Amino acid sequence: MAEQIMQSETEVDPRSLVLLVDDDPLITESLNFVLAAQFRVLLADSRSKALSVLTSRPFEPTLALVDLGLPPVPHRPDEGFELIRELLVIVPGIKILVLSGQDNDVNIQHALTLGAVDFIAKPAEPQLLLSRLLHHQRLQHIELQRDSEQGYSIIGNSPGVNAVQQQIAQFAPSPFPVLITGESGTGKELVARALHTQSSRNSEPFVVFNCAAIAPEQLEAQLFGHRAGTYSGASEDNRGFLLEAGKGTLLLDEVGELPLALQVKLLRVIETGEFYRPGETRKLQTQARILAATNKSLSEAVVEDKFRADLYHRLCILNIEVPPLRTRDHDVMMLLDHFQEVYADSVAPFSLDDEALDLWLEYDYPGNVRELRNIVIRLGTRYPGAIVNRQQLEQELELQLSVSALSREDALMSDDYIRQQLAAGSLSLDELTADIESHCIRLALEMNNNNISKAAEALHINRTTLYSRVQKLGSQ
Repeated sequence: MAEQIMQSETEVDPRSLVLLVDDDPLITESLNFVLAAQFRVLLADSRSKALSVLTSRPFEPTLALVDLGLPPVPHRPDEGFELIRELLVIVPGIKILVLSGQDNDVNIQHALTLGAVDFIAKPAEPQLLLSRLLHHQRLQHIELQRDSEQGYSIIGNSPGVNAVQQQIAQFAPSPFPVLITGESGTGKELVARALHTQSSRNSEPFVVFNCAAIAPEQLEAQLFGHRAGTYSGASEDNRGFLLEAGKGTLLLDEVGELPLALQVKLLRVIETGEFYRPGETRKLQTQARILAATNKSLSEAVVEDKFRADLYHRLCILNIEVPPLRTRDHDVMMLLDHFQEVYADSVAPFSLDDEALDLWLEYDYPGNVRELRNIVIRLGTRYPGAIVNRQQLEQELELQLSVSALSREDALMSDDYIRQQLAAGSLSLDELTADIESHCIRLALEMNNNNISKAAEALHINRTTLYSRVQKLGSQ
C-alpha cells in the first residue's frame, strides 16, 4: 500500500490529522471510511513507511492508530514498539492509540509504558475507535489550553527539580546556548519554554525545530529557508526556522539527529549568527538564542564520530540535565494532583487506597512524566470518582516481566563441563550462549525485584532491548 493522504491537506481544514499504521488493507479502508468525517487520515503499512510519511510532510499528525504487528515481522510486536518510541521523538505531543491483536498483558503494559495513551484489542468496532480518538483529541485540547493559560511551570519540589529551576533562573537572562539533556518523557521542551518565558525575549517567538521530524535532505532548507524554485517542489519562498524565531528562541530538539554536514553550518550560526540559504550568496543574520535538547549522550556520539566535538562544546556552554522521575521522590504525588486538576473537566478525579498509594510511590515510572500523565488519564477514565485499589493500579503499570518461561536448567559454566561437552561432540555454542544470556537476565531481574529498567541498567543494555530479549527467550 502506498502511503497517501485521504483528504486535502490544507491549513484551513479544521479536522485533525490522524496517522493510521496497519498492513491490513481491509482494516485501513474500513477505518478511513468511518474516520474521514471527523479526521484527515494519513496511511502507512509499515514502520519505515510511517517515518517516511512524517519526515516528508509539513503537517504533523496529532493522533496515531498503530498496529504492533508490522512488517517485516508481523507475528511479533517489536516493530510496533519501536514505532511508538520513534513517533514520540518526531512528534512529541502526539497521542498514540495501539490497535492490535497482540493484546497479552505484557504487550499492553509495555506499549503504555513507552508512551501510548490507549490500547484497543482487535477486532474492534470502528465506532469504538472513533469515540476513543475523539476522547483523546479533547484531552489534547485541554493540555494546549492549560499551557497557554498557566505558562510552563515545572511541577515538583524534589532536590533535582529545585536544581533545574535554579539553573533556569540563572541561565534565562544569558544569550548563550543551553544544552538540555534527559530521558524521554522528562520534560526537556518544558525546560526550554521556561528558559524562554523567564528571559527578556519572552515577547518574541519560541520556535521548535525537531531535527528528527524532517527528512535529512530537507533539514537545511527548513532550518535556513530557501527561495521558490531552489528545489523541485519548492513553489514558495520559505523563511526558515532561524528567521521565524526572530529575536526570540530557537530550540533544536533531538539535536543529535543532525547530519554531520549540517552540523558544520550550525556551528557557524552559533558562533557568528551568520548563515546562507541554499543556493544563495547573500549573507543573512539571525538574532535568535539557540537552545538544544537531546535524550542521547552527545559526548559518546563525539567519540563515535557521529557528532562534531566543536559543536558539542559550543552547545553545552551551559547545560541542564532534567532528572528522571524515579529520582524525584514525592513529586509523583504533586504530579498526580496536578494532572487530576488539569483533566478534571473531562476525566473524573479518583483517589488511591493506602496499598495503591504505596505502589504509586514505589513505582519507578520508566516512561517518566509522560507515563504518569497517561496513567492518571486511564485511571480517571476507568474508575471515575472511585477509590482505586492496588490490584487496579497494578493493571496500569509495567511492574515486571515474567521470567518463569526463561527457566531452563542452569548450564554449568565450568571449564570441566565445557571440556566434557567438547569431547563428546555435543556442545552447541549458540545454545550455550543462549543459556548464559538467560541466566544473566534472570539473575539481573531477581536482584532488582523484576524491575526491567534497573535490570537493563545492571546489564548495560537499553530497557527496550532487554524487553525484546525477555520476550524472545520466553517464546522458546
